[in-house]
Parts: sequence; C-alpha cells; structure tokens
Amino acid sequence: MSLTVRVIAPDKTVWDAEAEEIILPSTTGQLGILGGHAPLMTALDVGVMRVRPEKEWVAIAVMGGFAEVDNDEVTILVRGAEQGSSIDQDEARSAFEAAQTTASSVSPDDRRASLQAKQELRRARARLQAAGGSV
Repeated sequence: MSLTVRVIAPDKTVWDAEAEEIILPSTTGQLGILGGHAPLMTALDVGVMRVRPEKEWVAIAVMGGFAEVDNDEVTILVRGAEQGSSIDQDEARSAFEAAQTTASSVSPDDRRASLQAKQELRRARARLQAAGGSV
C-alpha cells in the first residue's frame, strides 16, 4: 500500500510523489510511516527525512515543521527543505565545520548567540547528512 507524500516549504514543493515508506525526524524521535498508518499529527525537528519511493531511499534535509498523516496521505509543512541529491557535499561539510567552530567559540554566558549557533549547527548537520556525508 503506497502513500502520497508532499513536502512543502514556503518557497517550493520539495517532494510530491508516491512512496512506500517514510521516516520523519519528529521532535520525539524517528517516526516511520507505512501505508495504512493511523491518523497522526506531529511536530518535526531539524533533521533528515527519508523517503522510499521504490527500492532506493531518498534523503531530504528538513528544517523543522509539522507532518499530518491521514488516509495514506502525508502532508509535511516545513520551514525549509532540500533534497540530498541537490546539496553539494563539500560545501555542506565546510558549512558544518564552520558552524562547529562558531558554536565552540560562543560564550556560554551569551545565551542568545549560543542558541543561534546551536541551531545553525543542527541545520548544517542535517544538510551534510542528507548529502550523504558522515558527521
């Protein structure tokens, strides 16, 4: 039984196709969805979503949002998203390393800067992982 999956960001539709299975980065952990899944609404964290249209998995970096599952239709509304195949792995690795440097150099007393640096590090990690790089 297949699912209709739509990943919608503010500026574009990142995915709109059938899939056999998806794995979502929910705020409470990884969440697998197969056909016939019970209705569900969940918050998504920054991370890598995986979609399996047939035999091969497709990675999509998502920047947080919400997912709704109902009648084998999965609608995913996100702040931003990119398919892993469209991300340059070398650029993503450089961005991840720069975010690590920034995060480690921020003073713990500057809570706002620390939070922003951690968020940027999470986004950079998701992009790198979606591109196929290891962290």
